[in-house]
Amino acid sequence: MSGAGKKIADIATKASKTIDWDGMAKLLVSDEARKEFSSLRRAFDEVNSQLQTKFSMEPEPINWDYYRNGIGSKLVDMYKEAYDGIEIPKYVDTVTPQYKPKFDALLVELKEAEEKSLKESERLEKEIADVQELKKKLSTMTADEYFAKHPELKKKFDDEIRNDYWGY
Repeated sequence: MSGAGKKIADIATKASKTIDWDGMAKLLVSDEARKEFSSLRRAFDEVNSQLQTKFSMEPEPINWDYYRNGIGSKLVDMYKEAYDGIEIPKYVDTVTPQYKPKFDALLVELKEAEEKSLKESERLEKEIADVQELKKKLSTMTADEYFAKHPELKKKFDDEIRNDYWGY
């Protein structure tokens, strides 16, 4: 197997082991997102499978003696010499350095968005808890108790009453 092919296959294997597909699937909320995620996972598995099968196998060595007996040694030696003279150029990655800074910037942006999302999620969970608590107490709560929790509404109502504005 070529060194670059084996390296690619090894990286793909490691990547597939480190991806928490089930954990990511649990975070999806819409059917469309689940469908897209499923097609992404299927495409990843197909590519990974191809990398494992195509690049992980060493080619069978050529039995030059077999061909010498059947064709003739002069022609086979000529092909063997040409075959041995083939140099497969080593792959030089010129693409990754171009996109690495962009990718790193996106990772930073992603982390910021994640933090913002977690803060918003926390705020919403607190708001939901407050609304649920209010829902439980609403039937026995007095206006003064409600206004104690929401002083901005008390001020608004007091201003409307003071300005003689009754909503019509």
